[in-house]
Amino acid sequence: MSPLQIAAVILALAAASGSFNYFFFRLPPSIGILVTALLGSIAILGVDLYLPDLQLVGQMRDLVASMQFSGSLLDGMLGLLLFAGALHVSIADLRKEALPVLLMATLGIAISTAIVGFGFSWITGMPILIALVFGALISPTDPVAVLGILQDAKIRKSLETKIAGESLFNDGVGYVVFLLLVGLAFPSGDSHGPAGFDLGSAVALFLQEAVGGAVLGAVLGWSVFQLMRRIDDYPLEVMLTLALALGGYELALGLHVSAPIMAVIAGLMIGNAGRRDAMSEETRTYVDGFWRLIDEILNAALFLMIGMEIFQLTITRDMAVTLPAAIALALVARLMSVALPILILRPIRHEARDVIPLMTWGGLKGGISVALALSLPDSDWKAPILAATYAVVVFSILVEGLTLGRLARWLGRRLEH
Repeated sequence: MSPLQIAAVILALAAASGSFNYFFFRLPPSIGILVTALLGSIAILGVDLYLPDLQLVGQMRDLVASMQFSGSLLDGMLGLLLFAGALHVSIADLRKEALPVLLMATLGIAISTAIVGFGFSWITGMPILIALVFGALISPTDPVAVLGILQDAKIRKSLETKIAGESLFNDGVGYVVFLLLVGLAFPSGDSHGPAGFDLGSAVALFLQEAVGGAVLGAVLGWSVFQLMRRIDDYPLEVMLTLALALGGYELALGLHVSAPIMAVIAGLMIGNAGRRDAMSEETRTYVDGFWRLIDEILNAALFLMIGMEIFQLTITRDMAVTLPAAIALALVARLMSVALPILILRPIRHEARDVIPLMTWGGLKGGISVALALSLPDSDWKAPILAATYAVVVFSILVEGLTLGRLARWLGRRLEH
């Protein structure tokens, strides 16, 4: 199938799933599409058991493989989604939460990666370096999932900013840590990083990716901001923001700097300074509407693809213990990655008692983790890592995502008394 045909199939299935959810489930749109896709996929697996001659699973597996989930997300969709998310985050609000966001997006990722890695190695017997790769890919919270769920959870602004800000930045940091660990765990070299890592090269790569991505995002964002200040033509200004998100992301990939961090920094700049000083009221309306639509369409496509990725899994009997253990391990790691930074800041910053439980439960995983797992080099451990990643992501979105608002209201009532 051609890329256009694949895109047409994805959009048609996403529209059908969204319509089914609208009329029957009435869940938040992204979650409803995921549930519909999962149920449809499970139904096809069930039919295939009784009617194997139809070869439905084989056909679906070929379709899912042709979608190239990992490449489609990491090399294309992610830049648009991160830019759209950052566009609506206030820098003023983010500055107030800068310390906890910074610590959780850096120290928190390191803590979570270590806990998941060592724990998963102990549970499965997996080599520690490969288990740490799993820890790195499952530790970042997914801004796509988080920002979509926060709109329905209706939690207070300061906490929403913490969760959203952390998800935007720990995604880029987690991806860099993932690259470093893949280079160590698979020293023969692969498409994600050079072979023969040592401490010096690891630090150099981290600085190149993280700092380089931030600098590139700032430079490109400032350049587009200056152009928009001199233009009063909303179609052209919308096109400039699209060129910044798409072109900047591809440029970052070409320069081997962090494309996710570039997209976040550029989006923050256009969404704050650009919105305030470079856009007319008419332009703001069209820019906001355009990016909200892009966000909704890509979210729908992404959650549909997550639901269909079940056809890529290889499930064995011994995973009956491994998968629940991976979910529990991810929750414990998330709790520690939130609690320790909050406790470190306690002498200089007071946080409400509900911050740790809500940020723990609100640290949703999503498509980025699945895409990173799919991108791993082929090995005996890729199948269990992919299955564990999928289990954590689906649990996170369906269970944590659907109950976050209720947990926030329950904790709010407890604190009032």
